[in-house]
Parts: sequence; structure tokens; C-alpha cells
Amino acid sequence: MVAGEASGDLLAGLLLQGLKARWPGLTAAGIGGPKMAAQGFEAWWPHHKLSIFGYVDALLNLRELLSIRKQLGTRLLAEKPAAFIGIDAPDFNFGLEQRLREGGIKTVHFVCPSIWAWRAERVEKIKRSADHVLCLFPFEPELLHKHGIGATYVGHPLADAIPMQPPQAASRELLKLPADATVVALLPGSRRSEVRYIAEPLLKAAQRMQAAKPGLQFVMPVAPGLRGLIDPMLQRHAKCLNLAVLDGRSHEALAACDITLVASGTATLEAALFKRPMVIAYKMHAFNWWRIKGRNYQPWYGLPNVLAREFLVPELIQDQCTPEHLAREGLAWLDDPARCERVRQCFTEQHELLRRNTAQVAADAIAQVLARA
Repeated sequence: MVAGEASGDLLAGLLLQGLKARWPGLTAAGIGGPKMAAQGFEAWWPHHKLSIFGYVDALLNLRELLSIRKQLGTRLLAEKPAAFIGIDAPDFNFGLEQRLREGGIKTVHFVCPSIWAWRAERVEKIKRSADHVLCLFPFEPELLHKHGIGATYVGHPLADAIPMQPPQAASRELLKLPADATVVALLPGSRRSEVRYIAEPLLKAAQRMQAAKPGLQFVMPVAPGLRGLIDPMLQRHAKCLNLAVLDGRSHEALAACDITLVASGTATLEAALFKRPMVIAYKMHAFNWWRIKGRNYQPWYGLPNVLAREFLVPELIQDQCTPEHLAREGLAWLDDPARCERVRQCFTEQHELLRRNTAQVAADAIAQVLARA
């Protein structure tokens, strides 16, 4: 297995639970993180080696990435595992999967790349690389079947892991947050490149929101290994802020909060599953933005909006991702309880749609792939 970054590690850890329930003697190894390690996974390289976003970061780390992929492929071809499962990280995994598949190893890709959003040319690459694709969203298998690619809708494992009724009071007690406060969660992302561009606007927005509503309480979970990047920003922008900074614990922060300002990505789906009104934020290096701008096939970036097929929650991307805009949209949620209730109902419907006992359904699909070997 190969999982890159925190979100891939989380998905793979949940998948491993289902695989080990079906095959108790299963062993798994490759590239992964702490959630996978908790399931007995042996990481030959840590998952943060693949925690890269955009063309600039990729170019800066290209030599090491290619070396890791070559070494890993050679080792797997020698050891001949029953199957290889690539968890997201398509730019790394597809090339590896193609090499392994040509060498006789069954390959499964978990998370259909967003061919419905942009980069449709990836379809042919998927066809060459994966024997089967496990899809998180219900509309994806039909798109892949049209191109002759085997695929199964397995739902999203987070929908099984996150309760339908978030434990707000219990989470506030665990995080030592006031039970009666209005709490805003700031989630700046799990990659260094995300935090570098997004954390500062979020903190500045929090300053403006607190100036407008002095009683607000803020909480910011920081992904492992990124505290050193965050601390200088906290020194500049959070000295007078009612802010609790957490080492990880993003799910507790989302359960505890009333609304969230959140970086676009898996965290937006997590926020929706916790039924939290949100403002989606994203910024990247100007060159990366220039490369992707105008290449998306639909107007939405955030997963809750993609599932709803409408702008259910505001998205502030690149030039729109300013402290002023973030604060304005965040305060708008706090001033409109009826709107918050409507969006919570929509998120409940999305949660029900995605809850499929993903680990078991995915294990069944992988078993069928192995039976055809």
C-alpha cells in the first residue's frame, strides 16, 4: 500500500480495518503514516514524503520521489504481494501501479481522481494502471465504466467513522473549551504548502471576527510536524486572540465548534459530516494557480458543494482568500441561525448517502479482484 499525506493515511487506516477483518492474517507494507501503523502496517517510508502539492513543490522534490518510487517498485516486483493498493496520490501511484500491473501484480486504486472536475486525460492513465478503482462518491463508477474501467462505489469511510450526531458538549469538555461559548475552528490544511499560504489569512480573519464579536473562542488543530511553521504566525497574529492551538485532534475541534474556516480538501467533507457550516478557503503558489486556473469543468472546488451541485457554502479561492472576505463570510453564518440549520440538514443527507460500511464493501471488491487473478 502507498498513502500520501494525512488524509490518505486516514483512509488507508480505515480500509485496513476491513481488510484485516476479512483476512485476519493479512500483512501490509509500503508507504504510510500513524493511522496505518496502528493497524500493523509496516512503513518502509513515511507518508509525509509524498505530502506535496503543486508543480513547484513537485519539481523541488522530483529526484527523491522518483528514487523512492523506483526502489519501491523493484522491491514489490521481487516480493510479489497478492495486491497493491494505491491510496490517492495519483501522480505517484499511477506510474507505480502501471509498472506493477505489467509485472503481474493486481492493482487497486482507492479514491477516483477528480476526472469529473478537471484533468479528464487521467482516464487513460487510470485504465493502464488500475485493475479496479474504489470510488468514494456514487456518480464516479458510471464515469469509469464508460471507459472500460472496473469500479465500485464504496462510500466514504469517514461517513462510517463520524457519528450522525456530533458530540459537541463532550468534545468541548475534552478540549477545555467553554460550554456556552461560540466556537470557530480554523483548519489551515495538512500540507506544509497549504499551511504556508492559508494559515495566516485564517488567523487575520479570526482577529477581525473577534473584534466584531469579542466573546468568540477559536480553536486551531495543527497537523503533526507543522507546529514549527505555525508558531511564527501565531507570534505575529494570535497574541490577543482567544485561540486554543491543538496538536492534531481535528475531529474533536470540528465536533466542538459552531462553524469552521477550512482549507479545501478532505477536511471540508469532514466538516460536512460533523454538520458544521463552513467557509472554504484555498491559496497556492501563483505559478500553480496559473497552471490550473480555468481547467476545472465545474464551478465548485469544495466537496460539500460538489455533492450538492450548488454553492451550499462559500468558497474563497486564491485572490478571494483574504482576511476581510473570510471574516465577512464567517460572521454571516453566525448572524443567520436559519441558514445554519438548512445547511446542517443538507449535510445530514450527504452523510446518509456516503455511509456504506466502506471498509467491508471495499474488502469485498478487493476479494473479487483477487478471485479473478
